[in-house]
Amino acid sequence: MSTLESTQKRLQVDWLISNLRWLLLVSVALISLLDSYINHGGFLDTASFLPQIVLLAVAAFYNLAVMLLISYNTLSRIVPVMTLLIDTTLTIGFVIASGGLESPLLFFALFPILTAALRFPWMISLLIAVAVVFGCGLAGYLIAPSGTLWSDLLPFMARSLVLLLAALISGLVGSRIKQAIARTRRLEEEAELRRLRTAHEQARVIFELASTLSATLNYNKVLEAVLEVGDTGMRELGPPESDYVSMVMLFSHNDLRIVASRHLSQRDQNVVFQGRRGVLAQALTTAEAVITDDPAADPELGQLVAMHNCRQAIVVPLRAGFENFGVVVFGSLQPDTYTEDHQDLLIAICNQAVVALQNAQLYQSLREEKERIVAVEEDARKKLARDLHDGPTQSIASIAMRVNYARMLLEKDPTRVGEELAHIEELARRTTKEIRHMLFTLRPLILETQGLQAALKQYISKLAETDTAPIHMEAAPKVDQLLDRNTQGVIFYILEEAIRNARKHARAENIWVRLYLQNGTFVAEVEDDGCGFDVDAVQVRYDERGSLGVINMYERAELIGGKLTIASGPGEGTRVTLTVPLQGGQARA
Repeated sequence: MSTLESTQKRLQVDWLISNLRWLLLVSVALISLLDSYINHGGFLDTASFLPQIVLLAVAAFYNLAVMLLISYNTLSRIVPVMTLLIDTTLTIGFVIASGGLESPLLFFALFPILTAALRFPWMISLLIAVAVVFGCGLAGYLIAPSGTLWSDLLPFMARSLVLLLAALISGLVGSRIKQAIARTRRLEEEAELRRLRTAHEQARVIFELASTLSATLNYNKVLEAVLEVGDTGMRELGPPESDYVSMVMLFSHNDLRIVASRHLSQRDQNVVFQGRRGVLAQALTTAEAVITDDPAADPELGQLVAMHNCRQAIVVPLRAGFENFGVVVFGSLQPDTYTEDHQDLLIAICNQAVVALQNAQLYQSLREEKERIVAVEEDARKKLARDLHDGPTQSIASIAMRVNYARMLLEKDPTRVGEELAHIEELARRTTKEIRHMLFTLRPLILETQGLQAALKQYISKLAETDTAPIHMEAAPKVDQLLDRNTQGVIFYILEEAIRNARKHARAENIWVRLYLQNGTFVAEVEDDGCGFDVDAVQVRYDERGSLGVINMYERAELIGGKLTIASGPGEGTRVTLTVPLQGGQARA
C-alpha cells in the first residue's frame, strides 16, 4: 500500500475516534447530571458538579482542536499518541471528579483502552488500564475519609479487575484483528504486485512482438513470431511445468490450413479444417476468444492427435474488420491453464499479428504487382519487336530489294523501271500505314480526348485500309462516358488484342465489336465467325509458356476489377466478353 493511502486511512480512523469522543463526552455529561441528581435527593448540586463541567469544557476544546489538526492533516503521525495520553488523563480526571473509588464513570476508561488495543500492541492497552486503575485508586484512597477499611475498596477492586481483564482481552483481540488486517493487506499487495508484474510481462511481450513484426514483412516470419512470442508469454504467465501445443491456421480456398505450428506431427500439420463446427466456428462467428476444456471431443480440433493429450485449449480469431484471416490455437496438457490474463495476452498478440499479416500481404501483393508490371512491360517490348519484325521491317527490307532491282533494270531494261517504282511506292505507302497503325495502338491520342468509342471507330477504320475482313461496331450512345479514362484505356488494349487475334488466327469473314450496359455492368464483346478453337487446350499451352495473348488479356481485366470470358469451339467461331462493374454513381447514370 502506498504512503498516501496509509495516511488517508489513518486520518479516517482519527476522524472516527474524534466523533466517538463527542458521543463519550455527551454520555459523561448525562451520567454526571443523573448521579448528582440521585445523590442529592432529586436536586442538582451545581457546586459538586462544577469540576465535571470544567473537565467537559476542556475535553470539548481538546477534541475540537484534534479535529482541526486532522482536517488540515497537521501532525498526523503524533495525533494517535497525543490523543491516547490526553484521553487517559481526562478519564482519570473524570473518575476522581465524580466520586473517586465509587465513581460511576470508571468503565469509561474502556475508551482509551479500546483505542489503544486497535492502534497499538496489546501491552499498551493493558498498560493504559493499569495506569487508569492505579491513578484512580491512588487518588480515591487519598481523598477517602479517614477510617476507610480495605473491605470498602472491594467494589472498586472488582471493577478494576474487570477493567484490566477487558484491557487484556481487547488487546489480544485487537492484535488478532490487526494481524488479520495486515495479512489481508499483504495479500492485496501481493495480488496487486502480481497484477502489475503480469501487466508488465504482457506489455514486454507485446513490445517484443511489435518490434519483431515491424522488422519483417515476410509472411512466414510473421507467423513464426506470433507462435514464438505467444509461447514465451504463456509460459511466463502460466505454470513453468506446463507444456503447450500451438498453431496458426489461415484460410485457403475456404478451408483452414495449418501454416505454422509447435509440437505437431507431420500428420497433424496436413489436416485441413472447415471451420464450421465446434470452437473454431464459434471463435470465427463471435470474433472472440473461446476456451474448451475437452479439445479431444471437439468435432474439428479432435482430428489432431496432439489435442488428444490436451486438457484445455484456447482459440483466438485473426480478424480485421469483417474479414477473417484464420485462428491461433494454443493447447495445454494441464487443466485450468488459461486465465483472463492469458486471454488478454493472446488477443493482444493476435491483434498485432493481424496488422502484420495485412502489411505482409500488402507487401507481397505489391511485389507481385511490380513483377507483373515488369513482365507486362517486357512482353510489350517483345510484342513491339515482333510486330516490327513481322511488319515494317519486312516491308522495308522488301523496299530495299526492289530499289536494288530497279537499279539493275535501269541498266538493262529502262522501260520497266517506272512500273517497278510504282510497286515500290505502293509498298512504301503500305509500310507507312502499318507504322502509323502501330503508333496508334501504342498511344491512341483520340482515346484521351474523345473516349473509347471514338478510338475504336478510328482503329477499325485504319484496319479497313489494310484488311479485307469487315469489322462491325455496335455501341450504345455515350456508353463509354460511364468509365474513367484509365479504365477506357485498359478496355481498348483488351479489345485491340482480341481483334488482332481474330484477324490473325480465326480466318473470319466478319468481326463484330459490341459495347453495351447490362444490370449496372459495362459489357464489351468481340465476336467472329472464324474457325474457332479449343479454349481449354489453348489455355493450358498459354499457362505453360507464360507468353502474351490471352494471359495479358486476363491480367488487364483484373487490373480494372473486370472479368474476361472466352467462348469458342472448333468451327463455331469465338466470342470474347469483358464485363466491368460500374461504381454506384456510374451504374445509376
